[in-house]
Amino acid sequence: MKADTQFWRDLKANRQKMTKQQYRTLKGQAASGKVMDARKGLQKVLKRRNGA
Repeated sequence: MKADTQFWRDLKANRQKMTKQQYRTLKGQAASGKVMDARKGLQKVLKRRNGA
């Protein structure tokens, strides 16, 4: 449960670094219970944004 809360904080903190669709997709995944998948997607988006 603590990991879920941390994910939501991370998602909100990085909202400006994502497109609207990316944010909505990750938010929907997490809301449906697939928090680990959403976390992986968030990491992938942030990695791409940083040019790696």
